[in-house]
Amino acid sequence: MSTSAKTVIATGASSGLGFEVVKQLLEQSEQAYNFILGARSTEKVQTAFNDLGYDTTKHSVTILSLDLLSLRSVQLFTQQALAKLGPHRVDYLFLVAGMLDKAEGPGPHGSQWCEGYVVNHLAQHYLVHLLRETLIASQTRLVFVSSGAIRNVRGQDPATLDVDLKADSGAGIGTVYSASKFVGLLGAHYWRRNLPQCIVVAVSPGLIPSTGLATSMGLSMNMPDAKTVPEGAQNLLRAFTVTDFPADPEQIFLTSWGEWWSKDVIALSLDKDLQDKWCLSREEIEQQEGLSNE
Repeated sequence: MSTSAKTVIATGASSGLGFEVVKQLLEQSEQAYNFILGARSTEKVQTAFNDLGYDTTKHSVTILSLDLLSLRSVQLFTQQALAKLGPHRVDYLFLVAGMLDKAEGPGPHGSQWCEGYVVNHLAQHYLVHLLRETLIASQTRLVFVSSGAIRNVRGQDPATLDVDLKADSGAGIGTVYSASKFVGLLGAHYWRRNLPQCIVVAVSPGLIPSTGLATSMGLSMNMPDAKTVPEGAQNLLRAFTVTDFPADPEQIFLTSWGEWWSKDVIALSLDKDLQDKWCLSREEIEQQEGLSNE
């Protein structure tokens, strides 16, 4: 692992926007990068990155097993990532993983929550807890990939989250996605408050119809403001380098057009009690998800 390179730990970089962001960084001629990426199909993803033909004398890409439906997998990934990291700092924690879920059937591994919630918030929130000391020591920049869908919480009532995000709630794809991404934004606010040594940015890639998530929702490039995957990746990469932060620390959401969303747009997510409710401590997560008994 190069000591002069910037190190990125990322979820959700095996395809779509996450893969494209890493691809574009590997193509840069100035800065070297060490990537530690979590993926379910490690060999397949490693082959996909190897096929890019990037400069291996400059960059490194390590693919470690990670299934965000399993918090035990998150634990093992963290152990392996820290072992790979060694004495080096983490420059960026890039949380881009996302999924769609109809909230039908039981929760993963006995969880009371639906799969969409576990992947889009709980597992990645738990990952931050497990990496917390390293992030503090590194003064890491945390980049949470969010969405304009956070504005679509059912009835604009946070009480609906308790219903819609439960396993087998019957909530539809759009409802679960909006609710879980909203809770993910609560998580970004929570960590901005609880990791003052770090920089926390939430960012939207914009409307990207050609990703797997978007096509499942029936979106198309004919829609107004539709952007390609490379364009969406460029929007996300702004969050890696942006320095013109608003004076108000609660304005952490960088839009796809490079502006900071005003607080009236994200007002529902600014409730600190709501943030604390949905952002459990490490111990609470482990007790709730049955890990403390293992």
